[in-house]
Amino acid sequence: MFAGTLNVEGLLEVEVTKLVKDTTISKIIQLVEEAQTERAPAQSFIDKFAQYYTPIIMGIAVLVAIIPPLIFHGTWETWVYQGLAVLVVGCPCALVISTPISIVSAIGNAAKKGVLIKGGIYLEELGRVNVIAFDKTGTLTKGVPAVTDFKVMDSNKNEKEILAVIAALESRTKHPLASAIVKKAEEENIPYTDIIVEDFSSITGKGIKGTVNGITYYIGNPKLFKEITDVDDNLEQPVTALQNDGKTVMVFGTEKEVLALIAVADKVRESSKNVIQKLFQLGIKKTVMLTGDNKSTAEKIGSQMGVAEIQAELMPQNKLDYIRQLRSKYGKVAMVGDGINDAPALAASTVGIAMGRGGSDTAIETADIALMGDDLGKLPFAIRLSRKSFRIIKANIAFSIGIKLFALLLVIPGWLTLWVAILSDTGATLLVALNSLRLLKVKE
Repeated sequence: MFAGTLNVEGLLEVEVTKLVKDTTISKIIQLVEEAQTERAPAQSFIDKFAQYYTPIIMGIAVLVAIIPPLIFHGTWETWVYQGLAVLVVGCPCALVISTPISIVSAIGNAAKKGVLIKGGIYLEELGRVNVIAFDKTGTLTKGVPAVTDFKVMDSNKNEKEILAVIAALESRTKHPLASAIVKKAEEENIPYTDIIVEDFSSITGKGIKGTVNGITYYIGNPKLFKEITDVDDNLEQPVTALQNDGKTVMVFGTEKEVLALIAVADKVRESSKNVIQKLFQLGIKKTVMLTGDNKSTAEKIGSQMGVAEIQAELMPQNKLDYIRQLRSKYGKVAMVGDGINDAPALAASTVGIAMGRGGSDTAIETADIALMGDDLGKLPFAIRLSRKSFRIIKANIAFSIGIKLFALLLVIPGWLTLWVAILSDTGATLLVALNSLRLLKVKE
């Protein structure tokens, strides 16, 4: 049904699958609101500093107003005036706004460029990252794989019937590799939708299984079939040959025999290699590719992109453990991923980055930053923006404190007037604000 369609006479039943609060735009609004409340470490420092700074300035102003008249026989009119000037010049306006206005400017600029940063703390941490780990499928690759090879092991078996069973099983999972098989079945007009699948289940990180006509079938990586059956030695050679070509190989069969091999290839994103190079230019010490795929395929794809290290055949728990190892060795580590399997690693990293458009809801919710357009090229921009934000925040803090100290020194020769105090306070606030707004102009 198209938007604007009118139901004139018929009965229309509508099932609500998601509430308005679950729409993408609502989530973006919610995340932006949360980002405003997430305090960066620099902002928390300024808030604590202001708690002590303000009472100290008030105390100094009182002492300036009363000590000279009481001890040095100064005039009350002159020194009360000087005390008021100290109170005005000591007002921490510029200091207090130096961090939040920078963070809001940076987060706003990032949002316009398609990078959703969920809080100031993540903006600041991103600029300190030393290592970045990437998931392969859907992150470094496009996540739109296609079937390249389909080989039935027994020539007496009907190829279309086998493909129909495979498609019926794969249609019950949302894995990118499954979509490639379903697409092939549809292109060849293979009738698979009427096949009844019972006891379907997913074997995390390995494959799926289901029962058709009383027979339990498995589809998964070769490792799965080594666990459930004795793999024929004749199977090793074709599997290895396909993997060496950078293809992901899936095996279909039962606990007793292997029925078919399916090879799937995913195209590398055009921007991936360029992004890796830019990250090294920005000073990132190490890039790592984490994948559940076999080692041969992973190394073939990783070498095309110039990734420094490749970790293959990983389960979700293995990815989580490896991220923890990287954090213990390098400190600040970012993880970029898109799938449910990446969620634990995203949560364990210093900064989790999700591919927003193609990523799973779980990954996006878990991550601290989302690349909403699935454009990996936004990552170097986000890191540069983060680092510039931190430099501007430090410059604002130094300038705010410096101008206050300089103005307070004018009390000694008696040159500090209310006009000088007002100009220094207002001028510092304006300059800090204008300096922070420069973050809106940072380009990709």
